[in-house]
Amino acid sequence: MENILVVDDEKNFLIILKAVLEEEYQVLTAQDAFTALEILSHTDVDTVLTDMKMPQMDGILLLERIKQINPELPVIIMTAYGTVEKAVEAMKKGAFDYVLKPFSNEELKLNVRKAIDMHHLLRENRRLNQALHQRYHFENLVGKSTAMQRIFDLIRKVANTKTTVLITGETGTGKELVAKAIHYNSGRKNGPFISVNCGALAETLLDSELFGHEKGSFTGAIALRKGRFELADKGTLFLDEVSEMSPSLQVKLLRVLQEKEFERVGGTKTIKTDVRIITASNKDLKEEIKAGRFREDLYYRLNVVHIHLPPLRERTTDIPLLVAYFLKKYSKEMRKRELKVTPEVLNILYNYSWPGNIRELENVIERAVVLCSGEEIKPEHLPERLREQDTSVHAEIFKHLPPNLKLPEILEEIEARFIKHALVQNNFVQAKAARALGITKSLLQYKIKRYKLLPQKDW
Repeated sequence: MENILVVDDEKNFLIILKAVLEEEYQVLTAQDAFTALEILSHTDVDTVLTDMKMPQMDGILLLERIKQINPELPVIIMTAYGTVEKAVEAMKKGAFDYVLKPFSNEELKLNVRKAIDMHHLLRENRRLNQALHQRYHFENLVGKSTAMQRIFDLIRKVANTKTTVLITGETGTGKELVAKAIHYNSGRKNGPFISVNCGALAETLLDSELFGHEKGSFTGAIALRKGRFELADKGTLFLDEVSEMSPSLQVKLLRVLQEKEFERVGGTKTIKTDVRIITASNKDLKEEIKAGRFREDLYYRLNVVHIHLPPLRERTTDIPLLVAYFLKKYSKEMRKRELKVTPEVLNILYNYSWPGNIRELENVIERAVVLCSGEEIKPEHLPERLREQDTSVHAEIFKHLPPNLKLPEILEEIEARFIKHALVQNNFVQAKAARALGITKSLLQYKIKRYKLLPQKDW
């Protein structure tokens, strides 16, 4: 039941108001503003209903104090006909509404209900914004490997600058996630974050999508339409797969970067824009430049700061952490007890090549959570393409040995694979892995360094 605080210096009037409202709400009362502020200091309320005229501190002063404490809390002013001007002044200072005495019970209840609904809406909006910020906060991006820690450090450094950022990496490595992390940790976080996949639209459609168009500029342009550059004003525009842009659009993008202005398709009016541009590509743009498909001057404008996301197969030490993260996420979404994975499953996941990178891993874990009816994810919950791998110890260790190696090199390769397997089987606890291998922990650490099986920070 929602809480309402009613403030009025007339005791009998308070009693009447409480009787009217307590059918639907928990009603708290105060006969002066100071008592009201005391109640608000330790009680969560959904709406304040206060009289305008009160001794010592009137309704407007109380309103100002409440807005200092909690700007979102709705305040309804009760006033007599002779003080309507004061009520209007209160509205300008942030009152939700005012009611004129004498008022009907229905009118009062309607105003209170509107105020409470607005309060709930504001709280929910704040909660969603906080959740959005939390989701993309770089400290919560998943990864403990040295490569990811360097990326987190880079995000910290570039977030509060106006610098353009180029993010590269294979499909599924999380390029848009990094772009959002930069945006939501920058001074533009309250502005829009707008994403455009440049490879998903034909040239003419992408032109209109980015820059907008005037009415009648082409067949089907029945009305003026703002483009993404206008919609992203004071925020961030993320251009994914920027290498897919046509030469003519590359020229237009270069002009926006240089001049901070553009025209809509079919228009002559120059529009100024204040947008931070972050781009991404799964191609090597230097190779695209050599092939004549990408402008070199645009490349240098976009590549002020470069963040490269390694494929998952190159950051395998992050797999257990990613698995735990996705298990928690999907167990919660599906209202299941948080599941665990068996060592055999972890070994399968660790040794798979992950051509789809983190996106593929997330899909695999989501599928496993759906299929699992017990408390542990087992191999049968994994897709067939993963289970087809022969993950028995010796088959995995001797599989795909590099050709043309001499005997000492082959033995070193096998030893490295044995150590890697022992680490996986023992959840990377080095003391346990050393016992399983029958060697000392110090010798294991020496071998880990020699074969570079873990990032240096994890030695």
